[in-house]
Amino acid sequence: MSTMLTDRQQEVLDFVQQHQRQHGVAPSLREIQARFGFASSFAAKRHLDALARKGALRRLAGKARGLLPAGHPRRGALAEIPLYGTIPAGLPVAAEQQPDSYVSLDTAALGVRSNTRLFALRVRGDSMTGASILDGDTVFLTPREPRPRDIVAALIDGESTLKRFLITRGRPFLRAENPLYPDLLPAAELVIQGVMVGLLRRSTA
Repeated sequence: MSTMLTDRQQEVLDFVQQHQRQHGVAPSLREIQARFGFASSFAAKRHLDALARKGALRRLAGKARGLLPAGHPRRGALAEIPLYGTIPAGLPVAAEQQPDSYVSLDTAALGVRSNTRLFALRVRGDSMTGASILDGDTVFLTPREPRPRDIVAALIDGESTLKRFLITRGRPFLRAENPLYPDLLPAAELVIQGVMVGLLRRSTA
């Protein structure tokens, strides 16, 4: 890093890194503004611009929340990631299910190793808007054991959904990021099919 960071710039960088680890995507300008009490989202953008100039963050052109800490590789492998339709419908249940199409993406954009197993799903509905996952977004997931608060694609009692994974009193359950939706507790079966590592939003411009 070519230039020392101010205390506030370091705090913003730490928040971006923490949000990326917990949610699979970088925070939005509004989330940074709310976290630090900035008067406007423009103030948040100024801090991100300063971090980019100092080499602490990289911007990914054309990507919603396209920020990566500079410690990530500058380029990963261009991968053809299978897209298995929409979620909550169309999640790959059986290994032999064929993808609808493929999404070409530089794996560095997701902050994962080039050999990480990935699949993609297109979001349908508004149950995860509180995590800034919107209808029409494409989410990228990897099959691994979830940690509490990971966002996961899950099969719960035979129905597919994208929710936050939580555990209370030793019992796992799923929670939406929208107060209009109830928690989901499995009656018989909860299978985690993938943990979200990133998101791609189509430009509306």
